[in-house]
This record gives sequence, structure tokens and C-alpha cells, in this order.
Amino acid sequence: MFLEDEFAIGRIRARRISVSVLVAVTAFAACIAAILGLASAARAAETPQASAQLAALVRPNDVNSGSLLFPSKEPGFYVEAPRLKTDVAIDVSGPIAGVKVTQRFQNPSQGWVEGTYVFPLPDNSAVDALKMQIGERFIEGQIKPRQEAREIYEQAKAEGKKTALLEQQRPNIFTNQVANIGPGETIVVQIEYQQIIHQSGDEFSLRFPMVVAPRYNPTPIVQTVEFNNGAGFATPRDPVENRDKIEAPVLDPRENARINPVSLTVDLKAGFPLGDVKSSFHAVDISQDGDQARTISLKADAVPADKDFELTWKAAPGKMPSAGLFREVIDGKTYLLAFVTPPTTPDTATPPAKREVVFVIDNSGSMSGPSIEQARQSLALAISKLNPDDRFNVIRFDDTMTDYFKGLVAATPDNREKAIAYVRGLTADGGTEMLPALQAALRNQGPVATGALRQVVFLTDGAIGNERQLFQEITTNRGDARVLTVGIGSAPNTYFMTKAAEIGRGTFTAIGSTDQVASRMGELFAKLQNPAMTDIAATFEGIEAENITPNPMPDLYSGEPVVLTAELPEAKPAGKLQIIGKTGDQPWRVEMDIANAADGSGISKLWARRKIDDFEARAYERQDPAALDKDIETVALAHHLVSRVTSLVAVDVTPSRPADQPLGSAKLPLNLPDGWDFDKVFGENAAPLGGAERHGSATPAENAGPEQAAAETQDLAASPEIANMMAAAPTAKAATMIAQKSSTVNLPQTATRADEQIIRGLTMLLLALTAASGLAVWRRRVKRIIAVGAKRNGL
Repeated sequence: MFLEDEFAIGRIRARRISVSVLVAVTAFAACIAAILGLASAARAAETPQASAQLAALVRPNDVNSGSLLFPSKEPGFYVEAPRLKTDVAIDVSGPIAGVKVTQRFQNPSQGWVEGTYVFPLPDNSAVDALKMQIGERFIEGQIKPRQEAREIYEQAKAEGKKTALLEQQRPNIFTNQVANIGPGETIVVQIEYQQIIHQSGDEFSLRFPMVVAPRYNPTPIVQTVEFNNGAGFATPRDPVENRDKIEAPVLDPRENARINPVSLTVDLKAGFPLGDVKSSFHAVDISQDGDQARTISLKADAVPADKDFELTWKAAPGKMPSAGLFREVIDGKTYLLAFVTPPTTPDTATPPAKREVVFVIDNSGSMSGPSIEQARQSLALAISKLNPDDRFNVIRFDDTMTDYFKGLVAATPDNREKAIAYVRGLTADGGTEMLPALQAALRNQGPVATGALRQVVFLTDGAIGNERQLFQEITTNRGDARVLTVGIGSAPNTYFMTKAAEIGRGTFTAIGSTDQVASRMGELFAKLQNPAMTDIAATFEGIEAENITPNPMPDLYSGEPVVLTAELPEAKPAGKLQIIGKTGDQPWRVEMDIANAADGSGISKLWARRKIDDFEARAYERQDPAALDKDIETVALAHHLVSRVTSLVAVDVTPSRPADQPLGSAKLPLNLPDGWDFDKVFGENAAPLGGAERHGSATPAENAGPEQAAAETQDLAASPEIANMMAAAPTAKAATMIAQKSSTVNLPQTATRADEQIIRGLTMLLLALTAASGLAVWRRRVKRIIAVGAKRNGL
């Protein structure tokens, strides 16, 4: 009986051991299967494209020079943004400047990239050439209708060919896209344009803008649509044309070094003996070559692109030219450029007209720092110069508006002191809702008094994206008022300021530093106090000429020249150019013999640029937008010019990017303009945007969290490939958000992949199960051996 019990107990123990071994073997097999599954999945994920993407990423310690890094989806890895270096060569010959802008796009990463650079040019520039350099070869850009140029570019990009596309987003904002820049490669793109030198009084000036300031972009408007049977559906109308195109990542200067270095030289051949030659905002070296020529270069090899370059010069005493006539013959046609400065002979017999001046001052966030100080000083000085018989008002605006006197009041000493004290207490903050302030200045100041002259003086940096909306307001509601603009700061929107003054029959004055306040405002006072030259017209005697620009001729203020271009149908025309006008009741007339015109270059391009400007300025009169676009396209294509409806595109015929390599895309970051306050523009502790969340883009997403912003930026990503590499695409909104977050949360370089951690954990679990199972079997066998031995010994 005892023997049977012993056998039964042995069988039970054997079954238990078998179950334990089976459990151990099953657990072992499951762990092995899990490890193999994870390993195979990881290997499957490492396709050639994924490998190429990982190769395109960098760790912070891998970067040896200053770079902007965008966090990637791979923990611890970043995408390095393309870099840009710009060289500018300006040749001034008399009244014309020819400019070559050379942009070097460098790809410091290990992947293939597409770079997009948003950059400014003068608003009167005639952009006519694009060249792309690849090694020793230069590829000339071809002018095409805008949509056709875009299609050519996209096809070349998809085929792996190096290609460049130059588009106009505003007359003073352009984008240059360069695709298929290889790892460690540099592509050189050269842009050429012509412009007319600006003259005011006895001073000539040239301005080269270096940075596009963040724009305030108002929310799209929804208007009620009325049908015959009542109200219908409303359709949104965006007041900001190409909203996403004019935005770019903006770096916080407190957290990032200045980027996008610019070198610049000017070869000045004035055509008359020179007096003072000065750079307003940059230190320069000036060398003399005779009495009519100077060579100007930056004292530093390069400067960051964060403020405009301005060069001014004057004639030697007694050598100031009063008129000029230049010509260029192209394809059997003659193009003329003429300028003449009317004599400043104030009419002393007629008492000065009483003035009604509405001062409008911008105190939004972009005006913080030196800009608001310049605006306060300028406005206080202007108010102090008012006569007791004048009437005036002060309107200030940010994202709200205040009409200080609630209408025009007499310019008594008491009212002037109140207004000056109010102006000196203004601070800069908030968005730039300019339209309500402009409407108040033009619509709500009451009728113009008999014999009075209504003037609206606008002091702003013009950092807005809804220029067309404001131009329409000036055109519709200006009445008899004249709109005079004062551009404030290191990077004003000169396109808006100049065009608003032209439409408003006023004048534009730029103030870039507090040192210029007294002199530039003094010039403005002289223009305000002296009657403008009106009824200006140009005709040709002895030859037919219909294409004279600008048309109509704008009014002029004291010291401003008449500048016109014309297209004549003959290669050797004979006859005279006659320009007439009047100052008050005094008539004025000048005649110039066409045969005496001096040879010039680039005049045909300048005529075409101004012809296009005339079309754009009178767009509101056209009922058919398609016909307007066709007229602009015809002129632009004939003269090889970039415009709103035409673009330059260059394509290398040889593919360079392998078909299995992905292409990343990123907008190149911009500096914040010199003197601007990052927190005032983008909002304290808020996600900053390229167009500005607080200052730059009044959209419903203002209060959105990081997840919503990241989702929005991925929708705006230039290509789907880069969205797979980056945690957030480097758009205007995401890049500056990333830059701010990166300053406080840095992923460690030693961060590892999650699947690797899982494999390691499963391996350790497998070893633990194997050891536990083996120990259980070993314990039972030892106990059995001990029990059998004890029985044998009779214990």
C-alpha cells in the first residue's frame, strides 16, 4: 500500500513538473516571438526613405556653427534649416540704380531640402532677371504667367531637378524658392532689378530694404449678401492677399543670434559734382573717384538683415541739377525718363490757407521701442508748429482706437499742450487695426471749412497685410483731404506708405531714427505750409506719344521733382517734351528737346514697371478683373518683368536628387527688425508667429493651444515629406513657437527609441521566467532525491 502511494505521489509530482516546464517553454517561446516581431517591425521601418530621413537629422552636439534647429519626430534629433548669405551690388548712374542681389542658399543638413525665403525689395523696383548658378554654369530664368511658372517649378522639383522660382507677393515683398539643394550643397541665385533714385529738395536717396517686418493680418470679413428674395448666404472675403505667402518664421533676438548676413557695395556715379554722401543707419567706408563718383561699402564685412540700408547724397554747392532727360532705344521704340524740379517761389501775395490737420498715430506692438519714441517726438513737434487759426485732432490706434478731441478743435495753446501731453503718454502694445482709425480720420471729422485745407497725417510703420482694403478706403472717402504718410522705424512698409500718399494726393516722409526727426519733420512742415503744384500734365510737340507714366500725374510739394517715363513709337524721334502745372494761381511750364536726351539703360523696364503700377492703381475702375490681369501680363511678359501675374522660373535640365531620396521643405527664418520688442509684437508668454499671433494675425486661432497650432502649421507645410520628418513644420507660426519652447525644454541627446526599450524589457522578462522555471524544477528534483535517500536509510 505504501508502495502504491509512493507511485501516485511520484506521478502527481511528475505532472506538476511537466506543467511547470510547459509554462516555462511557452513563456520562453512567447518572449522570443515578441522580440522577433519587434525586431522585424523595426527593420521594416528602416526603409531607404526612413534611413535617408534619419541621415538628414542632427543632434545639437553635431552642429559646429550657429544654426536654427527644428525638432523632429525622432526624439533627440533635429532638422537643420537652410542658411542664407546675401551680397548686394548697387550701381547708380544718374537718376537710375541697377541692383544685383546674390542669394546663397546653403544646406548644412544630410538630406535634400527646398528653401523658401521671404524678402523685401523697393516698391518701385523693376525685377527683370533671375540666374541660378550650379557649379560653373548659369541658368537664366524665364518669364512666365504666374500659374504656368508655378507648374514648371513643381514638376522640376518632383523630378529631382534643381529649380528656382521668384514670385511677387506685394510690390515690395517677394519669395524665392529653391528646390533640391543637396546635402552640404550651396546654390547661388542672382536677382537683378532697376529703380529710380528718389529726390526730395536738394537731397537724393537710395533705400535697400533688408527684412520683411511681421505683418498684422486682420481677420477675414464676412459680408451679408442680399438676393431678390431676401438675405442669402455670406461668403468670406479675406482682406489679406496671399496671407500665408508673406509670413515667415521670426527669431526672438533674446534667444537667437542674428542671421542672414548681408554684404553691400554702392558704385555711385551721380552725374554732377557731389557734396555730402552719408549712410543713415549703417557704418560705411567711402572712397572718392573724382568729384562725381564715390564707392561706398559696409565697414563690417557683413551685417545682419534686420534694418533697411539708406544712402543719401547732395550736390556740391551751386551744382544742383534742376532737370534731366535720358533715353533708351529698344526694338525700334524710344523710352524716355525725364525729371524736372519746379522752382520754389511761394506766393507772398496770397495769405496761407487755414489748415485742418488730423494726426493719426500708430501705437501698436510693432511700434514699441525706438519707433514709438520717434513717433511721439515727431507728432509733438508737428502739433507745436500749428498756427492759432488752424484746427486739429489726434487719433491713436492699436487694436482699439481713441479719437482724442472727438472732432476738430482750434489749435489754441491750451489744446496744443493737452494734445502733446496725451501723445507723450502713449505706449505701444496690441494689434494694428488701422482701418477704423483711417475711417475716423476721413469720415468723422465734419465738413471742411470754407477756404481751409484738410490734411491727414499718418504716422506708422505700416506693418499690415491688408493694404488693398486701406487703399480702397482712401480712394472712396478722401474727398478734398490730402493724406500724408510718415514712415517710422527700421523697416517700414514703404509700399503702403508711398501708395497711400499717392492715392491721397499727399507725400511720404521716412524717419528711421530719432536723429532724423527734426530734419525730416522740418521738410514735411515746409511741404504742409507751401501750396502744392497741381494740374501737372505732360505733352509732346512734333510726335505722338500716348504711353506716359504716371497717368494721371500726381500733385507735388515744395522741393519734389516731376518724374515721368514715356514710350515713343520711333527709334529717333524729334520734337519737344512740354510739362505744365501751376502753384496756386501761378502757371509754370518747361520744355525739353528730345534730341538732347542722354543715353541711359534700364529705362524701358522702369517705364513698364510704372505702366503696371498705373493699371494696379486704377483697378477699382475696372469691372473685369481678368481683363486687368491680361493687360498687366502683356506688359510684364513683353519686358521680362516679375509682377502680380508673372514670375521668373529657372530649371536645370539634369536631375540631381535620386528618386528614392525625400525632399524636405522649410521657410528660412527672418530677424526681428532692429529696435522691435518681441513680446510686444507676439505677446508675452504667447506662441509667437511669423505674422504674429497677437500682432501679426488676428485669426480665430489666437487662443489656440500648442496642439492646434502644430496641426495648423502641418496643414501649411510646403510639402508632405517634411511633415513626416518634423514634429512641426517650420511655418511662420510653428518655427517661432519652437524657438521659444526650445529655450526652456531641451530634449537630451541621449534619448532612445521606445521600441528598443521594449525589446530590452522583454529580454529581461524572458531571462527571469527561464530562471524561475529552472529553479522550480531543480527544487522539486532535489526534494525527491532527499526523500528517496531518507527512505532507503530508514529515516
